Amino acid sequence: MNHPPPALAIFTPAERRLIRRLRTPILVQRFLNRLPYNTEPKPGPETLRSLRQVLRHRTAHCLEAALAAACILEQHGFPPLVMSLKSIDYLDHVIFVYRERSRWGSVARSRDPGLHGRKPVFHSVRALAMSYFDPYIDFTGCLTGYAVFDLRRLGTYDWRLSRRNVWAVERALLRYRHKPLKERASASGDTAGGTARTGRNTRKSRCSIAAGKNGRRSQWSSCSAPSYQDSASSSAWLKSLTPYESDRSIEPRRASPPARCRG
Repeated sequence: MNHPPPALAIFTPAERRLIRRLRTPILVQRFLNRLPYNTEPKPGPETLRSLRQVLRHRTAHCLEAALAAACILEQHGFPPLVMSLKSIDYLDHVIFVYRERSRWGSVARSRDPGLHGRKPVFHSVRALAMSYFDPYIDFTGCLTGYAVFDLRRLGTYDWRLSRRNVWAVERALLRYRHKPLKERASASGDTAGGTARTGRNTRKSRCSIAAGKNGRRSQWSSCSAPSYQDSASSSAWLKSLTPYESDRSIEPRRASPPARCRG
């Protein structure tokens, strides 16, 4: 799809300044890490906000963060691609994905830094999806499939700047065909736990509950190496977890009841 991005003139002056400043995926990742996570506290409604509403409310869950990243980086030449990661327990995760120098990386928001973005070191989108496999497993969760969705498929639907919830994005992801991920044996029981809700009616999405000390979070993921023995994938995985800046120490993960929030 070769639809050009919308003109910068449609954004407000404040939005334009932000877009000009956040010109790379790592800068967008840092910006999203600083936003409080949107837990959709009750009795408030569930949300799926566009970039404009994310900036207004200064909070985002995983799918809102993926849409915000797509909208910002589209202005810098990155196609607006999101990846849906499907779990056996219907608690999914959605991330923004991009390709740089023939390698794949991601920008993502979660309360668990193990589910944050990845540096562009993966040879394929499947390898990128597999990098989330081990940190995704908990008492109920295990990745079963993935799909890369081009938001330009939505045509004239305003997922970028709408003042209303953009539920059509979620419905499109739910309907889109996911490619299967074969299960790989995991010897480790200490995995990134917790859950978060994304599906409005039929599916959910996850962003887990672990947080860094004093509320600080890693710029990029920092979690255990994968247990599967694939030297090429493992090498790419480990490189992807090397942060651009020194990571803050992360609290050990605890066996906690799942958190529910739309991601």
